[in-house]
Amino acid sequence: MPTTFHEIPRKRPTTPLLDRANTPDGLRRLGEAELETLADELRLELLYTVGQTGGHFGAGLGVIELTIALHYVFDTPDDRLLWDVGHQAYPHKILTGRRERMASLRQKDGIAAFPRRSESEYDTFGVGHSSTSISAALGMAIAARLQDSDRKAIAVIGDGALTAGMAFEALNHAPEVNANMLVILNDNDMSISRNVGGLSNYLAKILSSRTYASMREGSKKVLSRLPGAWEIARRTEEYAKGMLVPGTLFEELGWNYIGPIDGHDLPTLIATLRNMRDLKGPQFLHIVTKKGKGFAPAEVDPIGYHAITKLEPLDAPAAAPKAASGPKYSAVFGEWLCDMAEADARLVGITPAMKEGSDLVAFSERFPERYFDVAIAEQHAVTFAAGMACEGAKPVVAIYSTFLQRGYDQLVHDVAVQNLDVLFAIDRAGLVGEDGPTHAGSYDLSYLRCIPGMVIMTPSDENELRKMLTTGHLYNGPAAVRYPRGSGPNAVIEKDLEAIEIGKGIVRRQGSKVAMLVFGVQLSEALKVAEKLDATVVDMRFVKPLDEALVREIAGNHELLVTIEENAIMGGAGGAVSEFLARENILKSMLHLGLPDIYVEHAKPAQMLAECGLDEAGIEASIRQRLALLDQ
Repeated sequence: MPTTFHEIPRKRPTTPLLDRANTPDGLRRLGEAELETLADELRLELLYTVGQTGGHFGAGLGVIELTIALHYVFDTPDDRLLWDVGHQAYPHKILTGRRERMASLRQKDGIAAFPRRSESEYDTFGVGHSSTSISAALGMAIAARLQDSDRKAIAVIGDGALTAGMAFEALNHAPEVNANMLVILNDNDMSISRNVGGLSNYLAKILSSRTYASMREGSKKVLSRLPGAWEIARRTEEYAKGMLVPGTLFEELGWNYIGPIDGHDLPTLIATLRNMRDLKGPQFLHIVTKKGKGFAPAEVDPIGYHAITKLEPLDAPAAAPKAASGPKYSAVFGEWLCDMAEADARLVGITPAMKEGSDLVAFSERFPERYFDVAIAEQHAVTFAAGMACEGAKPVVAIYSTFLQRGYDQLVHDVAVQNLDVLFAIDRAGLVGEDGPTHAGSYDLSYLRCIPGMVIMTPSDENELRKMLTTGHLYNGPAAVRYPRGSGPNAVIEKDLEAIEIGKGIVRRQGSKVAMLVFGVQLSEALKVAEKLDATVVDMRFVKPLDEALVREIAGNHELLVTIEENAIMGGAGGAVSEFLARENILKSMLHLGLPDIYVEHAKPAQMLAECGLDEAGIEASIRQRLALLDQ
């Protein structure tokens, strides 16, 4: 039986088997009898590693046995192994030659938080967003067929990711093209399979065996000659399996469903995977695991231990007191949502599986009948909101910037074209740090400002966020407020629910020669730079509608206009300023500061901002360099 640990080790554990299994080739040289001990060692190594760096680990603990079994049975990397989302891929990284680099996990120039093709040949598909694995594995399976290759394609997808429409689109397509592929459903939360145990494991071995498959194919050939006989036999088999296993849906779609089996039972996992490895057509294996398996605190609180921060050494000196900072922007949103719900019975809150991340916990408890978690289904979340808005509700969609990209067509077609009353509270806008480019909110200003009728707001502090949320809620049409991860500058938050005038910016500091037009939270850095340069600082507040009168006035009495935003420069807020000036035939020297035309790699948020020139030093240096050119 696997060992259960109660503490994260502070010193690297002794792992003699793992020392020999640093690669899948080494793993496959171990005897099967050694693998359960290896699982204990790998679990302990994962706990130690994440304790050193911080990061996701609950999901990884739950797939220790599965990871070992997959690399033991399949010929990776020739066989293509795809991990959906990627939170569960740390054990995979440890077993595929990256164990010694795990200390750099999620750090600048270090191991990425998710699988990525450029990092290892064992990472066959880059991930970060959920529900892509089945589609990608299907593409790889068909490519193998076209190349006359017998390599396998295996997708591992969690029960939460299976709720997304994209996953079902791929599940529907694979049987149509009779793809030779395996999908493994890692079921750790949905409670759709309570009959896991000896009988279920035994049935899985029988149903996945070559003997059963051969008998089934032989019967099909014989019975298909008799009118209706094979259909009756197939239905009888389906109903018999349906009485014992919950796979009727997948069978109806055309998959050969096996399971559910215990995902922590290594002998059963290995036997079943061996049986299924050479079966033809779409195969579906359902395993049941426990998130956080083997670490007692994570088993009790899988949400709280989804990820952890770095553990400081026991003998580390006391940390210096941190400078005062305000509440997290998500907390400001959560409090506003409850306050506005008290004031307006039409308000409803919608989230695609981000209740904790977007801080809707209090709202869900106080207004359960007006709270809707639609699971990982961003497209549905947006159109669901549109339908509610058609009937007079006031939906607020709380969504991360990077995930709203998935609902873009719905935002345009279902919300904006119909001018529906939906407020998008866009969290994690800009650079998010260690999760890297797949999770960065780099593009929302660019993809939103081209949509007619949208109101787009960029708060510079916590109080501005609250006011803009109220403004967006009261606006009759689609509106968006985008705000970053983390805490604000500790502005005084006014508790009223007052709106601000749409499309009006504010001059925060009057200077000369240089004017900085700031869209968002870089305002505090801009004000510091302005003191050194005697520059004007404008809190633009609105990307759309742009305060054109203010821009015209500022352009008339300054030599250099500098736009600042934590969004891609291409198509961003600075572009809106330049487009207006060009349309008005106002010739002005411009400097656009924002995110460059690259994928900014994972690092600490401050490091990422410095790399992009969006910290105080970078803003000052860029302006001084441009001024030097103007003075020549």
